[in-house]
This record gives sequence, structure tokens and C-alpha cells, in this order.
Amino acid sequence: MAKIEEYVPIVGQSIIDDLRLLAEKLKGKVIQNINSTSVGGGVAEILNRLIPLLRELGVDGRWDLIKGGEQFFGVTKKFHNALHGRPAEISERDFDVFMDTSLKNVEEVNIYGDIVFVHDPQPIVLIKKKAANKWIWRCHVDVSNPDKRVWDFLRGFIVNYDAAVFSAPAFSQHLPIRQFLISPSIDPLSDKNKELPEELIDAVLAKYNVPKDKPIVTQISRFDRLKDPLGVIEAYRQVKKYVDCRLVLAGGTAADDPEGIKVLEEVKEKADKDSDIHILLLPQNDIEVNALQRASDVVVQKSLKEGFGLTVAEALWKAKPVVASNVGGIPLQIKHKYSGLLCHSAEGAAFAIKQILNSPEYAKKLGENGHEHIKSNFLLTRHLRDYMLLFLSLDYQEDVIHL
Repeated sequence: MAKIEEYVPIVGQSIIDDLRLLAEKLKGKVIQNINSTSVGGGVAEILNRLIPLLRELGVDGRWDLIKGGEQFFGVTKKFHNALHGRPAEISERDFDVFMDTSLKNVEEVNIYGDIVFVHDPQPIVLIKKKAANKWIWRCHVDVSNPDKRVWDFLRGFIVNYDAAVFSAPAFSQHLPIRQFLISPSIDPLSDKNKELPEELIDAVLAKYNVPKDKPIVTQISRFDRLKDPLGVIEAYRQVKKYVDCRLVLAGGTAADDPEGIKVLEEVKEKADKDSDIHILLLPQNDIEVNALQRASDVVVQKSLKEGFGLTVAEALWKAKPVVASNVGGIPLQIKHKYSGLLCHSAEGAAFAIKQILNSPEYAKKLGENGHEHIKSNFLLTRHLRDYMLLFLSLDYQEDVIHL
């Protein structure tokens, strides 16, 4: 884990000095983060990087997990899909399963934080343990058009929090509590984003039998229908008619996502043994993810819904040209035709990929612009600052400041 001073060459000394000043004001407070998994997905990834840096700055940041079984995570996956506006058959029994497990967690999870920072719907019922401390609910998903029944159910708990945090303006909901906009971030010094020697990149390609004889188009994400891996294959097949290329679909499954293996099988079936489609079930190996992104000529993120899309930021940080869907938090990262190309369909993705593969200079410029945009807006140091300002703001309950 990088030390805070190692970020100075990237963001400047003044940014680090500001972080130390904010941290000084939070001394003595315990910040307790709670979510459902320590492995897989953007929430766990961010917390793995944020907590050590908070502690190095002198802020007592901690991280706890709730417990849940197969039935519970099956229900929360349905909630996840429904919050993204996808059709989901959710029965009264599903709500009962969610509440039964949640109430067990209410009994068993030790709440000790001065500020309790609850991430996503899985631990949301813990608000029943609210006392004199402050509680924040952090929504990491795209709730711009949620299923009303599920949202209303969750809203009954959200309204008891002191504040809610969303990743993009479109996700904001009508709530009687304060709302904050804080975008996620990447750590430029993590294994997933740091510079890698060319020999290591080549070794990872060799390990997974991905030759370098053709341009490589890559999507790295969980095997999740909302990431639309089948749509990526459709786009690749349209590109393939004009430009001979390879497609890499790489990713893993999250511990709280029971659908991952099923989606992986659907992807394999769709690929139909095409030798130029490489489907890689990666272990939790950030170096390999980094190497695959750096080896790619185009990085794709064709999500149907997306809370933010950290893989977009990762690829842009590496100055890679990115083709991504115009959904959720992705447009915060990509200004169309400036820091990447946005699309709305498999046909649109195919057109954009062809444009990049046929225009190396344009591709290079998109990548350079994307890198600068991520550097200015979506690095971990900005995220740390925003969270510390949020924690400090909880001492000031005025919703409106009259100037």
C-alpha cells in the first residue's frame, strides 16, 4: 500500500497538505464503514485503498462486514437489478428473507463508530441501531430510474440516515435528508493502475494465450448482465467484418453476486468457440487486470446501467482510448469525442471501435485527454478529501445556508 507522500509527484504537495489539515480536524472520531463483501466489485476495491490512507493520516477509519447466505444475496441481487430499472420478480417472501437476515445482522453487528458509513442496500437495515452517532448511506449504483416498489421499501430506512451520498446528479432522489454528490475514484499507485514493464504485460498475455498479432479490444468487468458482455460480442462481430481483431472479455464474480457463473456460461455459448474471443475468468489479481488493459488497443465498457464504472477511469488513466455506454456515471468520465467515445447500442459501439482502430492518431489523442481528465477529477486523493469534508459537515445540520 502506497504511503500518502508517494502521491505528491502525481497530485502536488498542496493537495496532500490539505488532506493532513482535514484529517487533523477529524482526530478522535471513529469512522466505521460497513458493506457486504471484502472481495469483488468497486466498493470493496475503494475501501481497500481508502481505509489505510485514512489511518495513515490519523483518522480512525475501520471496516466491518455483514453476514448473508445464498438466499439473502439472491434477493439483494434482485434488488440490485430492480434499482437499475430492470424487470425483477420480487415476492413478499424475498422481502421477508431480506428482513430476516438483516435483523440478525442488527443483533450481531457491533456498532461503535462516531460516524457509521453504510454502503449500498445490503446493510441498510442497520440504521435500526442508530443512537447519538451520525449515519451516512452511500449508494454506489445507478438509481436514476429504480423499481418503485423496491425503492419505496429501501426509502423507509434511508430517511432515518443523516445523509445520503450518490455518484452522479441523475441518481439523486427526493429525500428529506441531506444529499451529497461524491464520485468514486481510482488509486494511481495500486497494482491495478501503476506503470508496468513491457515484459510483464507480455507474460500475462502469454499466460492467457492472447497473441499480439491483431488489435486487442477488451472489456474487463464482472460477468453481470448489466455489463452487457453479450452486446460486446455483437459489437466485436460487426467490427470483425472490417478490421481483423481479437476480443478479450475478462473479469470475475463478486462474493455477493450469485448470478456471475450463469452469465459466464451464457458468454461462452455466445462466443461459439471463436478462437479470437478470449474469455478469461480472472482471480483477484490486479496486476493481470492492469496488464490486460495496457495491452489493449481499445477498452470497452458497454454497460446497460452503471453506477460509475471504475474500469473506465482505470483505462483512461492508462491513456487508452475508451468506448463506453452513455449511462450512469460514465459520462462524468467521458466527454464524447474528447476523452473517449460514448455509445448507445452494439451498432454504435462497433462504429466507435472501428473509428479508433482505423485512426491511431485520434486514438492517441483521446487517450491523452482521458488521462488528464482522470488526473484532475477521479483520483483517490480527491475522494479522500470529499469524504473527510462530508464527515466534518455532519456537525453542521443546516440544510440551507443563506448568504
